[in-house]
This record gives sequence, structure tokens and C-alpha cells, in this order.
Amino acid sequence: MSDYEEKLRKMGVTLPEVPKPAAAYIPAKKVGNLVFCSGQGPSVKGKLIHTGKVGKEKTIEEGYEAARICALNCLAAVKALVGSLDKIEEIVQVRGFVNGAPDFGQQPEVINGASELLEKIFGEKGKHARCALGTSSLPRDITVELEMVVKVRE
Repeated sequence: MSDYEEKLRKMGVTLPEVPKPAAAYIPAKKVGNLVFCSGQGPSVKGKLIHTGKVGKEKTIEEGYEAARICALNCLAAVKALVGSLDKIEEIVQVRGFVNGAPDFGQQPEVINGASELLEKIFGEKGKHARCALGTSSLPRDITVELEMVVKVRE
């Protein structure tokens, strides 16, 4: 077991299996030493856990948890592609999309669910550039969708 995976275990977090793509794309693609993760939703074992708009059907705390699940799904895609989380040198960028009510403006607080988890797992290497974007809808009404760019060892 890798150090990062052991750290996850000690945190009481299990890395999920990679969610199956819902359309014509792959979960992650490696180009050089960068891995680009496709948008991941808050699914666990093939079931969407969080649907609905933050600020309407969902609270900020539920959105935060959805972002956290999305980050774990991105990490699962990276691991499936490169073999181990220990090959991660750093998290480069996170782009989070929040399905929010029309007047909702706290997207950064929601996407912190992903950012804070990544920093907890990877320390300084988990700090990343980020966008926290609001949108009027997401596929299948998911609460959050997350993309990630990760630098890995060759």
C-alpha cells in the first residue's frame, strides 16, 4: 500500500473504483507527465449521492461533501491510469462546477470540500490552482462536478 493510500486509510477514507463514464470519454488521460481527469460527479459505487442545487435543495455542507466525493473519484481515475497514488508529484489544478440556485454565490466554500481534502492527503503538494464556478445545471442534476490536473512521475 502506498504512503498516500495508507494516509487515506488512516483518515478512514476508501478510494473508490473509477466511476464508469456516462458518455463518450475516458476518465483520465496522461499527456507527458500530466494527467487530466475528466469531470467527475459525486457518485459512490455507481450511485449518484448528491443531486440538486446548492442554495435550494442542498446546503453548502452537502455541496462540500459532494466536492470531496468528486475529488476521490478523480484520484481513483489517476490511480487506475498510473498504478499508484505515490506517482503523484503534485496536484496542479482543480476546476469545480457547482449546480447552484440563481442567487447562490458561495461556490468557493463548496469546492473547498475537494481542495481541503487534497491538501490533507498530499500536504504542500496538494495545494493547487483552482476555479470554483457556478452553473445553472449539471448533467443528471448532480450537485458538483470536478476536473483535476495532476503532475505525475514518468
